[in-house]
Amino acid sequence: MAVKTCGSIARMSSDHHHHHHHHDSGSHDEPRLCDTELRVRALESLLVEKGLVDPAALDAIIENYETRVGPRNGARVVAKAWTDPQYRQRLLEDATSAIAELGFQGRQGEHTQVVVNDERVHNLVVCTLCSCYPWPTLGLPPTWYKSAPYRARAVSDPRGVLKEFGLRIPDEVEIRVWDSTAEMRYLVLPRRPAGTEDLDEEALAALVTRDAMIGVGIVESPNPPEAARRGQGDGR
Repeated sequence: MAVKTCGSIARMSSDHHHHHHHHDSGSHDEPRLCDTELRVRALESLLVEKGLVDPAALDAIIENYETRVGPRNGARVVAKAWTDPQYRQRLLEDATSAIAELGFQGRQGEHTQVVVNDERVHNLVVCTLCSCYPWPTLGLPPTWYKSAPYRARAVSDPRGVLKEFGLRIPDEVEIRVWDSTAEMRYLVLPRRPAGTEDLDEEALAALVTRDAMIGVGIVESPNPPEAARRGQGDGR
């Protein structure tokens, strides 16, 4: 998903899951940076110039959260919950501790709650005040998650927002919006797709996407029915 950071929430494209970009604000071929991003870059440049920030150290921190700490961690949590009923129960009772069992803990993940998607409820996570996000399980938040349009419209028009992500939730399914804060962050446990009964945890984790754990996506079956492939599925 490519995002217009100063405009609409999202625009579908082939770079859906790549959220860390370097843009020249003067280019006509790339999205313009909004005022907040420009101020952040200016502040970073000033701190580097005065020797208060080591750019190599900053890059190392970002690299850590993008490669070592990221959605793959959350995917492992989801896959284990799908295959281990006892772990699932612990996850729902005390997500922070259950996630720590797998070695995923740290800053921005001190207090986490897992919310479950099922046939009656679809959960959507947002942070209306800033960009609170469970770093140990999802890594760095994508640009669109921090954008003002998403933060406002996820609450006022969640179905409309989900449609922009290509996700159509049936009218009979309730959408619950969870507002992350500094005190509590949320992780969606997506529905396990059909046709995965014979897959092990590793194979299941490979199916789980960051968007599904935020609630703007679902986990797709590795072998969708022919009707779904033709766009005649359940409307989602």
